[in-house]
Parts: sequence; structure tokens; C-alpha cells
Amino acid sequence: MMKNQTTNHFSNQEKASSILSIAKESLTEQACALMNLSQDLGDEFVKAVGLILQTKGRVVVCGMGKSGLVGKKITATFASTGTPSFFMHPAEAFHGDLGMLAREDLLILISYSGETAEIINLLPSVKHFGNKIISIVGNINSTLAQNSDVILSVRVEREVCPNNLAPTTSTLATMGMGDALAVALIKERNFQAEDFARYHPGGSLGRRLLTKVSDVMHTKSLPTISVNASLKETVLTISEGRLGLVVVIENNQVTGIVTDGDLRRALVKEVDMNHAEINEIMTQSPISIAPSMMLVDAESLMMEKKIKALIVADHNKKILGILEIFDR
Repeated sequence: MMKNQTTNHFSNQEKASSILSIAKESLTEQACALMNLSQDLGDEFVKAVGLILQTKGRVVVCGMGKSGLVGKKITATFASTGTPSFFMHPAEAFHGDLGMLAREDLLILISYSGETAEIINLLPSVKHFGNKIISIVGNINSTLAQNSDVILSVRVEREVCPNNLAPTTSTLATMGMGDALAVALIKERNFQAEDFARYHPGGSLGRRLLTKVSDVMHTKSLPTISVNASLKETVLTISEGRLGLVVVIENNQVTGIVTDGDLRRALVKEVDMNHAEINEIMTQSPISIAPSMMLVDAESLMMEKKIKALIVADHNKKILGILEIFDR
């Protein structure tokens, strides 16, 4: 019985090792394919970016099957980063959806073989309308490529599929090409984080990028104390405030801050906590921010200064609130 268990154990280990080996080989081969793709980029890519930037209409992406799924992803990335775009199913387009196409629109047609029937069937109409065409293909001598204004080659040596059949490496290369276009366009358009947030108002990223400090700062029962307060009062106020700090106020203005860390450092230095004055341990002229500052900028400042809270004050140094890191 023990022998069978040992045999099964080694068998399972060998199986796991084989699976991991296949996965690692697959990822390595695909990474190499992307590296080769980047080395082959040239003037055609630059022309494609220029054509998209010059387009007064939208970028319309078409693809069939796996290429269509990748095309939808490319469309979504374009649309969310400042390039108006939508996906048009080539088969549906051939049966009426071409009506969605405007003369000013630019087409990106995806077909690895360059001979996908549903895509090829669109060419006469598109040529008649006068729309510019960027093709993403694996065969630059294909019908689609030869009827395009710009050809982007995503040719790979082979699919990572063991049978060299299932679109795997080629779809990754196509998606990589789409992302490369999107990133280049982001740079050329000077598309900023704030712009990105406007297209993502419902997501957590959008909320963070659009949120101001005033939207999330603590404003009730702020832990403040007079500059003449005793250290005992200071400790009690920090405990009651539950923010790990107390703001020192003089003449209605922020003059300092005392944190849990300041108290610990005072104890290490053997400061006489019964007789020491608050200005002996407080941080004078602490960093403060305006309520209008964007939350993302405030968080970056806290990370840079390695502090977990910021005082929010007006131009007269009057305290308005306290912002803790990761307040949302």
C-alpha cells in the first residue's frame, strides 16, 4: 500500500512539473514573438499613428472570430484613451451595418491570413466610400494588405498551440500591436490621467482621479490643541481623535503637529513627559494642502514624504480638515 502511495506521489509531481514546463515554454515563446514584433516596427507604424491622428471621424475596427474579439479590446482601449472608436462586425456590416460608417471614419481591418471572406467582402464598398484603411495582417502579400493604405504586420513564426492551429501567438501579437498604437496615440495627444478619469467616472480609478481632497477629508471633531497645552492633554487628544495625531493651533492658525511617532521618539530620548512643553516634541510648520487639491496628488505627496496624514488648511493657515492616506 505504501509503495502505491509513493508511486502516485511521484506521478503527481511529474505531472505538475510537466504542466508547469509547458506553461513556461508557452509564455517564453510568446514573449519572444512580441520582442520580434517590436524589432520589425518601422515606417508603416508611424504612418498608421499619423493617419489616426489626422482622422476627423472615428476609428472603426473590424475583425472576425478571434480577430474580432481582439478588435473589440482594441476599440475599448482607443475609446477610453481619447481616440473615438467603435467595433463593427464585418458580417453584419455586409448586411446593413455599413450605414454606421461615415466618410470621415478610418477603418482598422484585422485578419491574420488577410483573406477572411467577411473582411474581403467589405473592401469594394469601403473603397467606394473613400475611407482610409489600416490593415493588421500576418501576410503582407494578402488581398487585404494589398488593398490597404497602411499595412501593420503581426506575422509570427508559429502559433504556440502544439498543433500550430489555434490562434494564440498571433492573437497576442495583434493585441500587442493595438496596445502599441494606443500608447503612441496617448503620448501624441498628451492624454493625461485626468482625461482618462473622465472616461472612467464609474470605476474606482476614475473616482480617485476625479476626487478632490475636500470630498473625503475628515472635518468633524478634528483633534486640535493649543500650543500651551500639556503633554498629558496632547496624549489624550490624540487618543480621542483616533487619527494618530493632533494639530497644534496658535492664534487660530496651524503652527505644528504631534503624531504617535513624535511621542514614541520623545520617550526614546527620555524626554520628561510630565514637564516638557508641546513645542519640544511637535513638528513645526507641518505640510498642509488646499481642499481643492486632487486626491491622487495628495496621496502621491504622502507617499513621497512618507507620512500617513495631511492637514488641510486655507490660505490663512486655518485648519479645515485632515486627510488620511487612502481616504476614499
